[in-house]
This record gives sequence, C-alpha cells and structure tokens, in this order.
Amino acid sequence: MLERTAAELSSGPPPASVHAIPCDVSDVAQIQRLVQRCESDFGPIDTLVNVAGVNRRKPALDVTEDDYDFVLNINLKGAFFLAQAVGRTMVARGSGGQIHIASLNTDRPLTCVLPYAVSKAGIAQMTKALALEWGDRGVRVNAIAPGFILTDLTRKLWSDETMQAWGRAHTPQRRLGLPEDMVGAAIFLAAPASAFMTGQTIYVDGGFTAGWEWPIPSGGSK
Repeated sequence: MLERTAAELSSGPPPASVHAIPCDVSDVAQIQRLVQRCESDFGPIDTLVNVAGVNRRKPALDVTEDDYDFVLNINLKGAFFLAQAVGRTMVARGSGGQIHIASLNTDRPLTCVLPYAVSKAGIAQMTKALALEWGDRGVRVNAIAPGFILTDLTRKLWSDETMQAWGRAHTPQRRLGLPEDMVGAAIFLAAPASAFMTGQTIYVDGGFTAGWEWPIPSGGSK
C-alpha cells in the first residue's frame, strides 16, 4: 500500500518524487536508521512533519497498561525521538523546521481518549521546549492541531449521524474538516513566510476552540 500511495503521489500534479520508507516510530533504533537513510539517499532534511499517531477509545477505568503504552509510545515517545534524531542534523547545520501534529485534545480533552489526550497535550509542551532549545541554532519548531477531520481512519466514527450533528453544531464553520484543509498551514509553517514563528500550536479546526455557543436566541436575552 505504501508503494502504491507513493506512486500515486509521484504521478499527480504537480510532479513530485515520493518515496515510502516503513518505520515503527515506537522503536528508537528504527527511527535512527530512518533518519540516516533519508539523509544518505536524499540529503539534508529541511522540514520534518511528525504525523504518526494512534488511538484507542475507551473509558479511563478500562484503560490497560498495554493501551497506555501503545498510544504514548507512538504519539509522544516516538514523536520526541524522531524530532530529536532529525533535530541533531538540523542543529548541526544551523537550519530546519519541524511541524508536529497536535489535536483538539491539546486544548481540552474529550472523554474516553485519556492516553491520546495526554500524548497530544505533551506534543504542545514538547514543541515549546524544543523551540526554546533550538531557536538560537536556526531551527524552528511548531505544531498543527487539526479539528474533526474526515479520514479513512475516522470515517466509521463520523458515519454516525449523532456524531456528525454534534461535530457540526460545535464547529462554527458547520462542517467536518478534510485532510486538504491542513495543507495551507503546513506549507506556511515550512516556508520562509513563518520565519519569525516558533513554539506555536496552530489550531486548524473550523473554529471549534474559539469558544462555545450559548443556546439563547441570537441577539441575546432581554
């Protein structure tokens, strides 16, 4: 599947050369080999988009040690050690940018996803901490926090009409997001246009974190 996806991306507009290199980010040794291979085959890494993530939905009282470790080892431990491995090469040459993927759970936790919420809260603090340490070495570190995004992994969840209605009702733009809604923010954070930005988490969420709407008539009460 990875090779097929890479081929599709390489043939689409605009033409690009996309390569698939499997890596289990919960395994630090695999991360080291991945970064070494990328640098060896393609040269210096200009931008890292740290996007690997998993989730297991269940009440906090039902979360097992395996559930907790599975989510945190990929979402937070893996994210840090990939950021560290790439960061070493960026710091050494004095340039580069990192974009970590946070979540609405970075702002406030949703129920029944405690390990995921913990991991995404950690991503925001990791982003700030790395920005502080690497800022004077030419490396910028930011994060994107997507809202409710309709993907192959979330399609089953959002196929429920009650969930869809709730998501639209709490999103000022009154729709679910799409993967392509993330593209503009990612390009901006990777480009010189954001040269004076680091340590920031940008919410691309259709306005979900802007606030809550009250169930009162528009125009307020008298």
